[in-house]
Amino acid sequence: MSIKQKLSRLSVGVAAAAVLSGSMISSNVMAAEKIRWQVPLAFPSHLVGLTTPVKHLSESLKAISDGDVQLRYYEPGELVPPFEIMDSVSEGKYPAGYTWVGYDQGTIPALPLYSGAPFNMEPPAYLAWYYEGEGKALLEEIYDERNIHPMLCSIIGPEGAGWFAKPIEGLDDFDGLKIRFAGIGGKVLEKLGASVTMIPGGELYQSLERGTIDATEFSQPAIDKMLGLDQIIKNYIMPGWHQTLTTSHLLVNKDVWNELEPQSRALIEMGCESATLKGFAQSEFAQPTALRDYESEGVNAQTLPEPVLRELEKATNEVLDEIAAEDEMFRRVLTSQREFMEHHSIWHSKGYLPRDFYQYD
Repeated sequence: MSIKQKLSRLSVGVAAAAVLSGSMISSNVMAAEKIRWQVPLAFPSHLVGLTTPVKHLSESLKAISDGDVQLRYYEPGELVPPFEIMDSVSEGKYPAGYTWVGYDQGTIPALPLYSGAPFNMEPPAYLAWYYEGEGKALLEEIYDERNIHPMLCSIIGPEGAGWFAKPIEGLDDFDGLKIRFAGIGGKVLEKLGASVTMIPGGELYQSLERGTIDATEFSQPAIDKMLGLDQIIKNYIMPGWHQTLTTSHLLVNKDVWNELEPQSRALIEMGCESATLKGFAQSEFAQPTALRDYESEGVNAQTLPEPVLRELEKATNEVLDEIAAEDEMFRRVLTSQREFMEHHSIWHSKGYLPRDFYQYD
C-alpha cells in the first residue's frame, strides 16, 4: 500500500472516529439531563381536554427522551390543595404544577384574562394573540416576580354558563343566588346581586346535594357530566359567556427552569404545544356526545336570549374597566386583548362562514 493510500485511509478513520466521538458526546449530553419532576394537578387527571393533556405531555416527553424526562403528576390534594399550586412552585416545594391560573386572581388580578375571560376571544384567535402577539411575553412578565416560568399547556372552547334550579330569563334571576362561579364572571354576577363562592371541582356535587350552593358552573358539557352535575340539576345554561375558552398552564419554578439544558427547555415547550393541540381535539370531539346524552336524559340545555347576553356584556365591560383602573398589569393585558380582537375581527367576520351555515340537522 502506498503512503498516499495509507494517509487516505488514516484520514477516513480519523474522520469516522471524530463523527462517532461527536455523536457519543451529544448522546451523553442528552442522557446526562435527567429530569424527574413531581407535578401536582389542580383538577382530576381524567377530565377531557382540561387535564388529559398532562397525560399526553408526560407520555410524549418520556418517549421522545428515551426516559430521560419524566413528569409524574399527582391528583388534586395528593401533594398540595389546588389553590396552593402556584405558591408551592414559586417557593420551590415542587418543581412544577399543572393548574388553572384563574385560581390565583386574588393575588394576581390579570390571570383570569389568561385562564378564560367573559366575552373574550375564541380559541383560534387566543392562540394567535398568545403565540404571535403579546400574550406569551406579558404572561412571562407577570410570573417573573413570582419566580415562575409559565407555559400554555391546554386550551378548550367555551364552557357552559352553569347549572341552575330554574331557567334564566333575565338578569334579575341572578339576584340572591348562592352560586359557585369562577374568574371575572363571578365578579359580574356579584355586581348583579349573586352570592359568589369558589369551590374546587371535586367538591361541587356534594355542595349542590347539600344545598350549600343553589347553582354552579364548572366547565364544558362532557366535563360537567363526568362530575355528575346533571344528576342533581336539570337546567343547563349556555353559552359560556363568562369563559369563551379555558386554559391550563404548566408552571415551572424558574430556578429549576434556568438550570435545564437549552434542548430540555425546548423539548418541554414543544411538549406543551403538542399537549395544547391534543387536548383541544379531545375536547371538541367529546362535547357533542355529551349534549346528545343530556337531551336523552331530560336535561334542559337552555340558550340564553340575546338581550340577556347583551346586558351581561354591558355589566362585564363595567367590571373589566373597574379592575383595569386599579391594576396596571390587568390594564395592559386587557388593552392588548381588546386591540387584537378589534384587529382580528375583520378576518373573523369576513373569513369564516356565519354560524347558521353549520346547522346540519
